[in-house]
Amino acid sequence: MDRRNYLIAMAAAGATGSMPLKAASKPIQLHCDLNVDPKREKEMVTNFHKVFEPVISKQPGFVEVKMLKLRSVPAGAAPANTNYRLLISFETEEQRVKWVATAEHQRVWPEIEKTLTGVKFNAVLFDPA
Repeated sequence: MDRRNYLIAMAAAGATGSMPLKAASKPIQLHCDLNVDPKREKEMVTNFHKVFEPVISKQPGFVEVKMLKLRSVPAGAAPANTNYRLLISFETEEQRVKWVATAEHQRVWPEIEKTLTGVKFNAVLFDPA
């Protein structure tokens, strides 16, 4: 159970004296491998933390967003043309799709995308097992 659903469950337990019967579903995760221009890394990271993250975190169904910088490849091969990975998690895929269609997304994503180069990014959608 993720933190948000745990806190909701705890609040409900306090109000009713027992835990809710229905367990929360597992949120989806979108992993985007990014090819950030090394000359624009600082700009991208600053924009992520100051603009993108605050906007996405207010969206319905939002669970988590992380920007990860590739450190090393202890086994296998790194994804091609990738130096960062953006991880976005929503309660449902439908909520994530609605976020992508918002005016807020259309305003904040291009600020990150303009720091990318080459193929720019690959996106892979995961359901927790």
